[in-house]
Amino acid sequence: MENREQARDKTLITDAKKINAAHENVQLIEWEDFDNELARLWSLTSALKEANEKKQSLQEKLQSLIQVKNESLNKLNELEEMRERLEARKVVMANMSTRCKVATEDAKKQEEMLSTEVRSLLVAGTSLSVARKRLQEANRLLTEERGCVKLKNVQRKLRARQQYMISQVSLLYPVKILVGPAQEQELESYSSSCRLGNPSASKPVNQGSLTILGLNLTLLPFTKMSFFTDKKEVQRSATALGYVAHAVSLIASYLQVPLRYPLRLGGSRSYINDHASSIDPASSDLSLDTTLSANVKPAEFPLFLEGQDTTRAAYAVFLLNKDIEQLLNFIGVKSLGPRHVLANLKELLRSVQSSEYIDT
Repeated sequence: MENREQARDKTLITDAKKINAAHENVQLIEWEDFDNELARLWSLTSALKEANEKKQSLQEKLQSLIQVKNESLNKLNELEEMRERLEARKVVMANMSTRCKVATEDAKKQEEMLSTEVRSLLVAGTSLSVARKRLQEANRLLTEERGCVKLKNVQRKLRARQQYMISQVSLLYPVKILVGPAQEQELESYSSSCRLGNPSASKPVNQGSLTILGLNLTLLPFTKMSFFTDKKEVQRSATALGYVAHAVSLIASYLQVPLRYPLRLGGSRSYINDHASSIDPASSDLSLDTTLSANVKPAEFPLFLEGQDTTRAAYAVFLLNKDIEQLLNFIGVKSLGPRHVLANLKELLRSVQSSEYIDT
């Protein structure tokens, strides 16, 4: 309705302008021509009216077309939005499909792994059941009198084999006591009371009076190293410590005892490892109460003095003696002390080669 009223207003304004223009162009008409002119004006008025009506109808049609076009544009925009949403949904669905494929493949792989583990568990269960039956049978045999006798015989054979192997070590690295300037004799009686639980009845032999393969082990250079120290004596001590380290390593392997302080053999350039690398040997008094931690990266300490710190070398000798004490404790024998390396080694060899070792 508003559009029609606006169109009529525009028509009236146009007619008024035309009338004003007509007044400006007033022409005088003769009376004889008045009827013809009036008829002409009437026809022009009718034609103008029809033209205005057609114009009005065209304007209405145009407005309706514009409205339809606007609605179409709105619909197109809505369709475009819907299309974009649809594309976004397609992308999401594609991603979800890819994820589903990956998850399916992972599930298949895990299923295969689980099936493999289940098969392994079944095999292990079967082996465990067989081992359990064997263990039950072994326990049943051991509970019988023959089983105990058989076990003791096996243990005696094992100890006899260990005794033989360690006797070979004793022949390879003999530890002897130096009695005179040119005499050496086997040390047999100084530690017998230790096995009986009376270590005070026999005083340990001085470290300097013992030799291993003819070499003395003197600990004095490890505590007081100076420019005037005999270099040959230092080399002999390093060689003797290399012999001791090799003998201890062999005995531990024959007795199947893992050493608390592992050895890295190298003759007169051997090393010993300590897992308590955070402990400073300079602040330690090398006592038996030293607390060691096995969870730290091991540190190596030299079993020789040449080119090394005397404190570290002395600590290495202390650790070597601790390994010998470990082996003595394993066979039930007490140590002679923290500073008697050759004496403890001699006692270890003597105890293993005794008849009591097989009977224990």
